[in-house]
Amino acid sequence: MTDVFTPEKRSAVMRRVRGRDTAPELKVRRMLRAAGIGYRLGGCGLPGRPDVVMKGRKVALFVHGCFWHGHDCPRGARKPKANAAYWNAKIDRNRARDARVEAALTAAGWRVLVVWECRLREPGFAEALAAEIREP
Repeated sequence: MTDVFTPEKRSAVMRRVRGRDTAPELKVRRMLRAAGIGYRLGGCGLPGRPDVVMKGRKVALFVHGCFWHGHDCPRGARKPKANAAYWNAKIDRNRARDARVEAALTAAGWRVLVVWECRLREPGFAEALAAEIREP
């Protein structure tokens, strides 16, 4: 299957894929603010640079896109048809890296929470997330 875009257009499209301040990340941050939970951005030098850090609670929160991190939901389970070997290997590397980072943070005494993009649409998720963060 060939790409529907020219190489220049594909390059422009991929340049617009951001690593920070994504829509799911901003939505999680709005949920935390609404719940009155303070946080910091940037990972504070922690392994894997968590998207949101709550130092006092020792909570590191990652907001994962279902496709990029290989979630088992319909969007994450979708396999690309073009350049499939490359993308499957990349997603496998992302999953292995996520496991290594989570193990390193847990060993350092941090509680690691992962918020999947698909869960943000669930009713009552904001309250469930706030309760999970507040539990010791």
